[in-house]
Amino acid sequence: MLLEVNDIGITFGGLRAVMGFNMGVDKDEIVGLIGPNGAGKTTVFNLLTGVYTPTEGKIIFDQKDITGKKTNVINNLGIARTFQNIRLFKSMSVIDNVKVAYNQNMKYNELQGVFKFGLYKKEEAELHEKALNLLDVFGLKGEAEENAGNLPYGKQRKLEIARALGTGPKLLLLDEPAAGMNPSETAELMEIIRLVKDKFRVSILLIEHDMSLVMNICERLYVLDYGSLIASGPPEEIKNNQDVISAYLGE
Repeated sequence: MLLEVNDIGITFGGLRAVMGFNMGVDKDEIVGLIGPNGAGKTTVFNLLTGVYTPTEGKIIFDQKDITGKKTNVINNLGIARTFQNIRLFKSMSVIDNVKVAYNQNMKYNELQGVFKFGLYKKEEAELHEKALNLLDVFGLKGEAEENAGNLPYGKQRKLEIARALGTGPKLLLLDEPAAGMNPSETAELMEIIRLVKDKFRVSILLIEHDMSLVMNICERLYVLDYGSLIASGPPEEIKNNQDVISAYLGE
């Protein structure tokens, strides 16, 4: 198992936002985390990525205990994420947004960077090529030099996923990737997610309210309600689960 979440919980003041939550994601798997608004889904993402520290439980990633570790440490170990609200560097070019993700692997020193000699030229040329190749996968190579903020909404979503992949993750967390998309953009996103999994050999955990996308792309689902796990299993089973139906319909 690539990711194991064991009885994690977090309390804000007197409010228990997530409690006793268990989940697993295997290698080369697409898993969905669903539930009504306010169920605690993004809080779980924040716990997995070090934004919040669990007040109980453990998170094991790639056989390492990452509970309470800092965000940059968790990212370096192989977990990357996108956000519900797109967080690009909108005044920077499309290609520079992707290059930022690769910077953690650069080996030239500060002096070489300032005066652009030594390893700098070699590594920057290699970085440029890597970034272009990644943009090409997402159909964004032609917009490489445009400002990221000028891209249409759907392409900004694709760029955010491309940037996350630039860190070389083993697990990619997608927080409502289809939010704000029209049906044709959502259908294209579905193919992109499948492509990412197969081409980059990365596992994917996604939060999504578009049930058509979730049911068509996820191999397993976990359902949260009021911070607690109420169901887990394959999409067909979840679709007919009475507890899940009640949670969504408010019965």
